[in-house]
Amino acid sequence: QVQLVESGGGLVRPGGSLRLSCAASIRFFRSYDMAWYRQAPEKQRELVAGISSTGDTNYANSVQGRFTISRDNLQRQIYLQMNDLKPEDTAVYYCHGSTPGGSWGQGTQVTVSS
Repeated sequence: QVQLVESGGGLVRPGGSLRLSCAASIRFFRSYDMAWYRQAPEKQRELVAGISSTGDTNYANSVQGRFTISRDNLQRQIYLQMNDLKPEDTAVYYCHGSTPGGSWGQGTQVTVSS
């Protein structure tokens, strides 16, 4: 059974940083593309950053240059380093794995507020 567990969310002031982690119990983890999504209140879930099985990355325009996605295939984890956080980054952040049918974590809350 596939399980994704996010951690690292919290309350941070504008300009601050957070690092999210996602632990994945996915067999053949290294074979799958992974991604971070987020969903703000009353908004649709949106892609924040993705990382392919070969390590290629892509980012939403709104986070380009501030966020960095990475993966550790040995530990079966992905990370999202978030710098220069803004109030509009406030959302629940979800880890996603491109397994058959797709896999989602339960989400971790990130709140950026002074």
